[in-house]
Amino acid sequence: MPRKKDPISQTRSLLYGAVKFLGDLNTVRNGTIGKRIARRAAGKRIWD
Repeated sequence: MPRKKDPISQTRSLLYGAVKFLGDLNTVRNGTIGKRIARRAAGKRIWD
């Protein structure tokens, strides 16, 4: 039986997801989506 996630962890995950989404919207609005995609790809390579 899998462990149930802590409510604080669930809330934190939800908030981080919301911040990521809002950052995406902001970059589209500012026209800098290319930079954001490049930074995300670089970050994934470093941390994975």
